[in-house]
Amino acid sequence: MGESVMGSTIEVILFLFMIVLALYIARLRSLFAAAMLFGIFSLLAAGLQTMMDAVDVAFTEAAVGAGISTVLFLGALGLTTSEESQSSHHRLPALLVVSATGLMLAYGTLDMPAYGDPSAPIHHHVAPHYLEDSTEEIGVPNVVTSVLASYRGYDTYGETTVVLTAAVGAILLLGGNAARSRSRRGEGGGE
Repeated sequence: MGESVMGSTIEVILFLFMIVLALYIARLRSLFAAAMLFGIFSLLAAGLQTMMDAVDVAFTEAAVGAGISTVLFLGALGLTTSEESQSSHHRLPALLVVSATGLMLAYGTLDMPAYGDPSAPIHHHVAPHYLEDSTEEIGVPNVVTSVLASYRGYDTYGETTVVLTAAVGAILLLGGNAARSRSRRGEGGGE
């Protein structure tokens, strides 16, 4: 019982840190600082997901959210200014859209079962089958791996393809601009 209370306390503290950090990031004007703090936000999210026993999701969050995304943000900052413009004529409509979306998402969670509820539908559909039969059917002792690699293999392949496509697109965008920049310097230097 003591470990459960301690775990819940840490989860709440991490979640509160994430909320405070998100509010602070929203107020920042330095894009470099925002990019760095987004990386910290992702690490906090990975820690929270680890506390909730979603280690596979936490690993992905740490690799993609804190790693790749931060590198892409910094690469994009190399192509632009490091400060946000002071134009504020779009702030109120954007705030209203974000607030309305957040309220609708919160409203959508009201009929969900409580976190960890053993009588939730998810625990009575395919989860028992996966837990009991995956070792025999798939031959992999780790249930998470058997679900991701076999039962949901097409989904995982699709998700991997989407991430790869996004990474290649970002590399092409960043690399294409660097090539144009080099060619401009070469044209200017030859005159």
